[in-house]
Amino acid sequence: MKRKSKKADTVKVHGMFRLNLLENGKIVGDSGWRSNVITDLGFDQYICQTLLGMAGSKKITYMGIGTGTAPTSAQTSLDGELASRVTIATNTVASHTAQCAASFSSSVFSSQGPKTIDNIGLWNTSSGGTMFAGSTFASSQWNTNQDLVATYQIRFS
Repeated sequence: MKRKSKKADTVKVHGMFRLNLLENGKIVGDSGWRSNVITDLGFDQYICQTLLGMAGSKKITYMGIGTGTAPTSAQTSLDGELASRVTIATNTVASHTAQCAASFSSSVFSSQGPKTIDNIGLWNTSSGGTMFAGSTFASSQWNTNQDLVATYQIRFS
């Protein structure tokens, strides 16, 4: 019997983010869109387990930034993470993209002085927890008179 060829359904997941430094409401720094690494536990707990409604599944609710290197797929935390994660606003874009947005106020670290930021990540909790995804970008000086606005997208194609 001759088999008919079938086109298999495939889904690719691609994460990306963009950071903007704002001074008096004007953009003074822009990372451009950058790719990320979705961690092994990110795929398991945030995508697979959530799709199945399993106990222990997680959803993205916080974003953090840091001063360290890019996370690996097995990593659960962000190198050099700064103290305060912020809650995110979420929406979907064109039905295939989950988008997270966050703002980090300059007042968060003003008592500590300027920071050289290098990485970003998404989590389920305000501290500790399991990292969904993260990456590094060209170092930026975050001054105490600047706010940081971040947009993170997870695209399914």
